[in-house]
Amino acid sequence: MWDVFDLRSLLGIVSNDLQYTFTRDLSGEEVILSGFFSSVGLFNQEVTGGMVRKADQILKFLEIDHLRDRPMTAMSSGEGRRFLIGRALVHDPKELILDEPTNSLDLHALHTFRTMIRKIARSGTGIIMVTHNLHDIIPEISRVILMKNGAFCNDGPKEKILTDKNIGGLFDVPVHVKEEDGWYYATGY
Repeated sequence: MWDVFDLRSLLGIVSNDLQYTFTRDLSGEEVILSGFFSSVGLFNQEVTGGMVRKADQILKFLEIDHLRDRPMTAMSSGEGRRFLIGRALVHDPKELILDEPTNSLDLHALHTFRTMIRKIARSGTGIIMVTHNLHDIIPEISRVILMKNGAFCNDGPKEKILTDKNIGGLFDVPVHVKEEDGWYYATGY
C-alpha cells in the first residue's frame, strides 16, 4: 500500500483526465498552488509564503508567469498543460509521468511543450512518458518500453527498440522509422 502523500516527492503526474478536471474558473497560479494540497483548486488551505515563492519559481522556469492570472477556462490546451506540469513539479518529484501529453496540441503548442519537457529533463527530473507517437519521445529519453495487448513486448535503449520491425509489429502496419538528431518519426503507414 502506498500513501499518495508519500509519493508526491517521487512522482508528478499529468494526464488528459487531470486537464479535463481542471477546466474550471481557476487561475493558472491557483492550479500550481493546488499541487501542494493534491486538490482541485484552493479552498480553506493555508498557502504559505514558501509555497508562493515556489510557485513563482515554477512559473518563471516554465515561462508561463505572464499567464498566472488567466483562468484555465480561457487557456488553450497547451497553456493549460503547462500549468498542470507546474502543479506536478511543486514537490520537486524525481520523475514526471506524462500520459499522452501531446493530444490536442497544435504545432506551436507541440514545439513549446517539447522545449519545456527537454528543459525539465535537463534540470534532473526524470521523464516517464506514455504515448502512441514516436515524435513525443524527446532526445533526452534513452529507454523505451513497448506494450501490446496490455503486456510488455520490448524494452531497451531507444535506438535498438525504435526500429521498422518493432514499431511495425507493434501497430501491425508497415512503417519506416526515421531518426533525426535524436528525434524519431514513423512514415509509410
